[in-house]
Amino acid sequence: MLKMLFSSGLILLFFAIKAQNNIDVLHYKYEIELNDANDSISGKATILFTVKSNINSAVFDLKNITGGKKGMEFIMAQVIRSTTPMSSFNHSNDKLTLTFQRPLPVDDSVKISISYRGIPSDGLIISKNKYGHRSFFADNWPNRGHNWIPCVDDPADKASVEFIVTAPQHYQVVANGIQIEETNLTDGKKRTHWKEDVPIATKVMVIGAADFAVNLSGVVDNCIPVYSWVYPEDRDKGFYDYAQANEILPFFIKNVGPYGYKKLANVQSKTTFGGLENANTIFYYENSITGTRKSEALLTHEIAHQWFGNMATEKSFAHLWLSEGFASYMTILYLQSKYGADTATKMLLEDRLQIIDFAKKNTAPVINETKNYMELLNVNSYQKGSWVLHMLHRQLGDSVFWKSIRRYYAEYAGKNADTKDLQQVFEKVSGKNLETFFYQWLYTPGIPKLDIQWNYLAKEKKVSVTIKQQQKVPFVFPLDLQLKTTTGVSLVKSIQVSKQEETFFIPAKEQIISVKIDPGTALLFEGNITRK
Repeated sequence: MLKMLFSSGLILLFFAIKAQNNIDVLHYKYEIELNDANDSISGKATILFTVKSNINSAVFDLKNITGGKKGMEFIMAQVIRSTTPMSSFNHSNDKLTLTFQRPLPVDDSVKISISYRGIPSDGLIISKNKYGHRSFFADNWPNRGHNWIPCVDDPADKASVEFIVTAPQHYQVVANGIQIEETNLTDGKKRTHWKEDVPIATKVMVIGAADFAVNLSGVVDNCIPVYSWVYPEDRDKGFYDYAQANEILPFFIKNVGPYGYKKLANVQSKTTFGGLENANTIFYYENSITGTRKSEALLTHEIAHQWFGNMATEKSFAHLWLSEGFASYMTILYLQSKYGADTATKMLLEDRLQIIDFAKKNTAPVINETKNYMELLNVNSYQKGSWVLHMLHRQLGDSVFWKSIRRYYAEYAGKNADTKDLQQVFEKVSGKNLETFFYQWLYTPGIPKLDIQWNYLAKEKKVSVTIKQQQKVPFVFPLDLQLKTTTGVSLVKSIQVSKQEETFFIPAKEQIISVKIDPGTALLFEGNITRK
């Protein structure tokens, strides 16, 4: 995704959280009805889940009606399959708690249905598009799906999903997975059924209903259809711009691993973000279409998410960099493969400046346990996360880096991972202990702030380089220095920095007239160098 943007009650909440953590949703089936008369929706959710520990209630996230207007009204719930009947329900504090007559056995497979209705307060954007036409676009990230669908709104609980949408006939409906039905009904409505068999997080479950022009822009690997869904007014420009996906998709298949889904749809939409990486059905902001293909980096970022964030998903939002940092760096690598190393260097330098500026104002580390998930859409998750991968790439080498990326994806595709899981993969592949690297760059705030002084010692034929780390806790890192001689020869020497202040002596037979820090753009730091 890219940004634009102790009482009875407490006891109930405690048990609700405990119960929610002890079920595993396997499948959601949502039957949603949309209309043009007002913004209310009606829905029925059929949910299949297994029980992970003995509990007598199952808890789902579902927004309550607030202020007498927006929110979801719970109508009824039924047990379709279970060894235990339901006894009661409670819908409060945005939690729907279904209580059973006795504890549910561990590993019990339970199927229930929940009927509800209301006006979404968030999560489903019902409005007019830039051309004045009414539209419906889901916008679930990070945990906003419960504003319009009952669910376990947590990235760690992934499930397969199907959407059966009934809407006025003039709408075309797109959603995750494969379309298995589109039927015009006798009452001027249309029924559209999409089904996704691969388990995904609620943050990337999606529907979109609007007037669309739809184009099959290509088929990748002879089996993955790539579609463009754009407003009819932007048909020509949109089909041209979004067709770049046909070039981007093969890069990640080749370098990371197989594409995890049966289609890829790129959709012009009303998302509040620049792009939203919904599983195989990516939503882009309305003005992403220009007819000039200026959104190539945006498309690349969101397509990269299909591997990192969607298939291999972070265990919690504290590890969001495993999604956003990966998508950011993979975008740089793709553009480098297409346009050359200078393009990548320019992007890395621009990102480094943003990280330096951000570090002066924000003291949080990349791994951040805040519950305000929107705050995580920041430089730490994107640019700094990207730079961490870049430094791993440079320090371990191209072969080890890509082997580690492929191993990580193969191990966690369809699952959830955290930063420790990634670290273990890199350590197994590289044979190196990376504890210090991961701790200082991801769990520690800030970056190295360096004051470097150098001098050429003619008699000793050496260059002295004194490095002071001005931040409180010293980092450990390799630092490349480019030495230029009076005859124009450039030499690159690497030193290992680990102390608050230390002096290095580098042999140099010829007189050195200049020393440049980090000539290959391999280190994340702020600093300057002067001659004594």
